[in-house]
Amino acid sequence: MSEHHFKRLILMRHAKAAFPLGVEDHDRPLAQRGHNEAPLAGKWLVENNTVPDFILCSSALRTRQTCTWVCQQLGEKAPTPKLESALYAAGATSMLAVVNHVPETVGTLMVISHMPGIQSLALRLASRDSDQDAYMDLASGFPTSAFAVFEHSGSWATLDGQDAQLTNFVVPR
Repeated sequence: MSEHHFKRLILMRHAKAAFPLGVEDHDRPLAQRGHNEAPLAGKWLVENNTVPDFILCSSALRTRQTCTWVCQQLGEKAPTPKLESALYAAGATSMLAVVNHVPETVGTLMVISHMPGIQSLALRLASRDSDQDAYMDLASGFPTSAFAVFEHSGSWATLDGQDAQLTNFVVPR
């Protein structure tokens, strides 16, 4: 796959969240561990030349805070994230529908969302030529702050199932 002919997709689970009493799920903030680990994801993206052109972020507080930490590490290269309420509590099919509507001008897309949908989507997209170690790590769990990096040779609109090569599964700690 030539670098000029593929799309890159980064699927990230939000960082570790707190469970404060009386706070609705949508409004749960990051725990201290989340604040410590979320920047490590952004650092990896910069160090591995995997900076997104566009970020879609669930509207939940913990995903927005995760996104802020990632973007802080991306610095001047950080795109302005778009909050997407359809990513909150979404399953794989709903998340994929959001991705399928991303403009073709976007080369590298990052989606920050929640379990179990984020892992289900990652497993659905992984093609047979995916990195086997990354696939096995992804299949065995999708911890907080973790992200999967895919390459896809088609358009965002055609992304469907087993048609994106999983290249990395990263658990920043």
